[in-house]
Parts: sequence; C-alpha cells; structure tokens
Amino acid sequence: MLGLEYFSFADLWSPLFLAGMLVMVAVYFLCIGPLSTQFANSAPVPLRLRALFVLGMTALYLAQGGPISLLGHMMFSFHMVSMALSYLVAVPLIMMGIPDWVWRAALKHNPFRRLSFLVQPIVAALLFNGLFSLYHIPVIHDYVMLHFVVHRIYYVVLFIASALMWWTLINPLPEQRMASGLGKIGFIFLNMVLLTPACGLIIFASQPLYATYSDPDTWARAMGYCVSGDPAALLQAFGGPTFFGWMSPKVDQQVGGIAMKFIQEFIFASMLAYVFYHWYKKENGQEDAEASPSPSELESGNLTRA
Repeated sequence: MLGLEYFSFADLWSPLFLAGMLVMVAVYFLCIGPLSTQFANSAPVPLRLRALFVLGMTALYLAQGGPISLLGHMMFSFHMVSMALSYLVAVPLIMMGIPDWVWRAALKHNPFRRLSFLVQPIVAALLFNGLFSLYHIPVIHDYVMLHFVVHRIYYVVLFIASALMWWTLINPLPEQRMASGLGKIGFIFLNMVLLTPACGLIIFASQPLYATYSDPDTWARAMGYCVSGDPAALLQAFGGPTFFGWMSPKVDQQVGGIAMKFIQEFIFASMLAYVFYHWYKKENGQEDAEASPSPSELESGNLTRA
C-alpha cells in the first residue's frame, strides 16, 4: 500500500527511535508512580491524563518514526500530515498529560529562566509560526531535508517552539494562565492568521516548489537519510518520488497545503469554541471562575477531540 511494501521493517518502524520513545514513556510512568514521592505536592494521576500522554507520544512516534515519517519523504501531502501530528496534535496531548506537580518541579530547576520572555503569547506565536513558515521556503526546506543533522536540530527547535506556543492555551499552572478569555481568543486568531500566508503560497503555487518531491536525484539523496541502502539503488529501482504517488507533484503539494491548514483550523476552531463558551458564561455570571483548558479539566474529554 502506497509503496510501503518495498521497504524493510526497520525502514518503516525505526526501531531505535521507537526504543527511545518507549524509554521516555517508561520514565513518565516511573515519575508519576514509584518516584512520585520525590516530588512536592504529588498526587495520583488520573487514567485519562495518562492516556493523553501516551496518545501524544504515539502521535509523535508515528509522525517522526513510523510509516507516516517515511511517506513524508515520498509525498509532500504526508509531510504536512507529519508536521501537523508532530506540532499541533502530539505536543498539546503530551503537555496535557503531565501533571502540574511535575511541571512545577521541572520549572523550579529551569536552566533557561532568562529566556522566559519566549513564552509570552505574541512572541511564542510569532516564533513557532515564523519557524514553520521559514522551513517551508523551498530553498530552506530542500537544504534541511538534505542535511541530516540540520534536519534533526530544526525539528527539535520546532518542537520546543510549538510547546511555547501551546503553553498559553493549556498552561497547567493556575497562577500563570492568561487571565482574560478575550486574550485567549485573540491569541487563537493570531495563530490561525500567521500560518495562512505559508499555506496559501504552497496551495496556489503555479508549479512544484520543492526539489525533494519533484527532482529524482534530490529525492534519492533525501531518502538516503531515512531508509537503509544506497540512494543510487533507490533511484534505479523507483526512478523518483512519482513512483509512489497517484498525484502529480503539483497536486500533491496543493493537497499538503490544504491538509495542513484544515487540520490547524479544526484544532484551533475547537479551542476557540471551548474558550469562547466559558468566557461568555463567565461574563454573564454563569460561572465563578474562568475555565481554562488545563489537564484536570481535560479529564472530562472536553478537548481530547483536538
């Protein structure tokens, strides 16, 4: 299916990456279980919060180490699905699954305290969306895809920037939450707007923008970093990325841009509806305190759909 049958188990499932993810999940369960007594004000972690963390890690693994990651090297549309899963789905789920007392312990020993200005809403929104848009400038995207170390570093930086952006909306620490529901609504709109130009340029481009998905030689070199074997052998066996796609590079590119924008709009529209509903109730005196999408509230499943 989609050409995946031509690749080995290791190419499809990245065992080393999977092992690393499993270690991180094990550390999480140790921290909230046997080692929880080492944390101040620790408390039992509900099953649903644990499920959120595991779901987030699963989404991250599929996007960065599973079949979606491999498909993302062959089709731009899957690349965008991988990006959406990594930074718009996995990051908030992982953050919501971590209890507040773990966050407090981590932030207490934060070596990057001097960079706390990066968590300011406008700065965080500009940082993530700016890095995401910069990455999808054709010359930069192709360069990153062809240099393994740069690729990994850029993805880690994007992950951190995504976490800073999401912190405004799902901050588990009550004393640090944005006080105004109107402010949260504005922040959501800001993020929805900032990503639009990059997606628009991708969707309405008159020709394929990325050599990684249109030029056979460039594609083979990029594939050499995610599959075993000689890139020249890949090129000889398949001829290029069009072997695996049922769409032309231009249509595949348009589908990718649409998919990214649709997923982003769906997630942030869901957040917008949730925040607006509780802000409206508070403004009309129907609840005593503003409800925020914190992990404890998310146990009821209000935002798990995102």
